[in-house]
Amino acid sequence: MKTRSTLSRRNLLKTLGGAALALPFYKLLSPSEARAETTAKRVIFFYFPDGVALPFGGTSLEDDFHAQGQGSNFTLSKQLEPLAPFKNDCVFLRGLTMGGTDSNSHPGGAKKLLTGVDGGNGQSLDQYLAQTVGASAPWHHLYLGAMSKKSKDAPLASDEYISYPSAGQSIVPEDNPLTAFSSLFGQGTSQPGQTGPNPNDVSIIDGVLDDMKSLQTRLGNVEKSKLDIHLEALREAEKRIKTTGTTMEAGCDSPLTPAVDSEALYKDEQFPAILKAQIDTMVLGMMCGLTKVGTLQASYHTSELIMSRFQGTEMYVPNFDMRSHQASHYGTTSNDLYGHFKKQCRWWMSQFAYLLGELQKRPDGDGTMLDTSLIVLCTEVSDGNNHSHDNMPFILAGRANGRLSTGRALAYDGVRHSNLLSSIAHAMGEQVCFGQECGGPLNGLLS
Repeated sequence: MKTRSTLSRRNLLKTLGGAALALPFYKLLSPSEARAETTAKRVIFFYFPDGVALPFGGTSLEDDFHAQGQGSNFTLSKQLEPLAPFKNDCVFLRGLTMGGTDSNSHPGGAKKLLTGVDGGNGQSLDQYLAQTVGASAPWHHLYLGAMSKKSKDAPLASDEYISYPSAGQSIVPEDNPLTAFSSLFGQGTSQPGQTGPNPNDVSIIDGVLDDMKSLQTRLGNVEKSKLDIHLEALREAEKRIKTTGTTMEAGCDSPLTPAVDSEALYKDEQFPAILKAQIDTMVLGMMCGLTKVGTLQASYHTSELIMSRFQGTEMYVPNFDMRSHQASHYGTTSNDLYGHFKKQCRWWMSQFAYLLGELQKRPDGDGTMLDTSLIVLCTEVSDGNNHSHDNMPFILAGRANGRLSTGRALAYDGVRHSNLLSSIAHAMGEQVCFGQECGGPLNGLLS
């Protein structure tokens, strides 16, 4: 006679402190209940500002952004070199256009980017997917930013934001990693007048380790290994997020604690740490099953982000300020600004590579989260120098659970990017034609 397990789904959720920790582990206990998936399990949109360097329209590996070649026979450009470890996990697109309306405009590009509609007069794809495939997750949509506002007092709705719940109405990302982390994992900050433990002194892992050890004894070696990886990932992300900003330039008298001083969120030299923390939060939320749809917005169009303050990068120059938008107006390839802008583009690619690497480190089914996810790299203009909306530098990454054949470079000269948005929707299981002038999914993109 079979004995019913006392470790029920409800008890496991309680043991782990909520769905945030429990969802991946419960699936290990009942693999027979897992349904066959034929669509991507999750999607992440990764935005960076001010376009890329395309002085020769995409024909020069040395000077232009786009990969050269077609199909599986292609070469990455200098700007794309940070993605070399993930060359076979990506599809590099060129030739797509966002249309002529508001062309040569940063705001116009930002409005069209995820809506596929001129003037932002439509719902953005991330919000549409949040209401459909994302509706079953605790968080329908996770919208995280890194200095996505010019300051903490910036307007709450603006053409600088790329997510539109409804036509003409954007929303603001969460720029504070600690707030995002607390919202997801139940460690919100105390209300005025209330007291409680310092979130920097509390671990969401330590309180459940005894129960985790009990769970480990019931799992096979493979499942036990997966659980160990999940717990370690939680620890690493929690530690990184809670200590973000505590290491500043030499000479600072008092290290900055983000839970106390929110001004650190808008200090240029802190941007890399903030962005990394937001990436970690996004991946962790996805891994724990809290959300299926996420948008990461790094800065904003016409960005004043001083990237020459990023220590430890090739952009860093002591006592010298070089802003993102400033460098994007490089003029000619002989201008010093051009060299700065190419370095900035390479750095954005390195951050995208970091996101892909974090997904690749985490098991999911027979592969990794990178295999089962769809990740979209985007910016609001193509060449930052002329603000064109043609030949847009879109990149797709992840195998979308078998829907996307990667390791390719594909050209779609003059095709409206609404077809790309439709392809993303189809990969997520939504058979819609998204945006204006939509002709359906891009030919040859999806399996």
